[in-house]
Amino acid sequence: MKLYDFDGMFDAKLSEFIGKNPDKYTESEWEDVIPKMYRRFGDTFIKSVGDSPKGFYKKLSDEQLVAALTTHLKKQVPVSEFLYSELENRNAFGLVAHLLDGSDSEKECAVNLIGSDERVLDKYLEMLVSDKTDVDLKSRLADLLKEKADLVSDKAVNYYGRGVEKEYMLEIMSRSVIRSDKIFDILVKEFRCDIDNVPVCAGYLAAYGDERALPYLLDKIDEEGISFIEYKELLLAIESLGGTYDKRRDFSSDPYYGLIKSHELSAADIFENLKDK
Repeated sequence: MKLYDFDGMFDAKLSEFIGKNPDKYTESEWEDVIPKMYRRFGDTFIKSVGDSPKGFYKKLSDEQLVAALTTHLKKQVPVSEFLYSELENRNAFGLVAHLLDGSDSEKECAVNLIGSDERVLDKYLEMLVSDKTDVDLKSRLADLLKEKADLVSDKAVNYYGRGVEKEYMLEIMSRSVIRSDKIFDILVKEFRCDIDNVPVCAGYLAAYGDERALPYLLDKIDEEGISFIEYKELLLAIESLGGTYDKRRDFSSDPYYGLIKSHELSAADIFENLKDK
């Protein structure tokens, strides 16, 4: 089967068009125009192909469509949205679920196509705790598992108890809608004991949404030694749970207070930057 780089073809046509019409649109207008041009390109007949990009993939059998996808990935040829769309129009789960045991690129592609389908949640957890899964894919898996947190919360608690990928398990547990004293106790324990990650742990309590966490948050925010970053995240968590904290605090000596104020960054943004250092 012939392999076509439709994205490469589009980029070449786009470059040619821009070269001939450099002042036709402003930069912001190009951002709206280019996606529309790409969609029209999907229906454009290409002589060398004998069909449009959409038409080419539509005529392939299920087996040929999956073979095209895996060949693109193996040869590192960009996978066009037209191929992805055709897979999504069919039974994406049935066609690509087996790729979850494939190469890194196949796994990533399959995850993006399948999404948070309940039939793969256990597999996603298995991949999340595997040393063979890269960090970016683990983050994507955790995001999908959080969408169906109630269905995997018991297993997340179990993994947490065994010390396996604790941060991801806390994220998943915090998104549970069905209330559990066990999960609440875990989130509170982490908040009280992990003094180096107060903003993150406060975020877990806020996401969980249990008002019983308010006394713990209020006690912490009233401590004299907290940083401005911690204060802001604690305040957000308190307010998200329906609480208030009105005591005036002076953080003028905090090294990040001026930075946040001058650049209008959130405490979470600053905290993320600090974690990377």
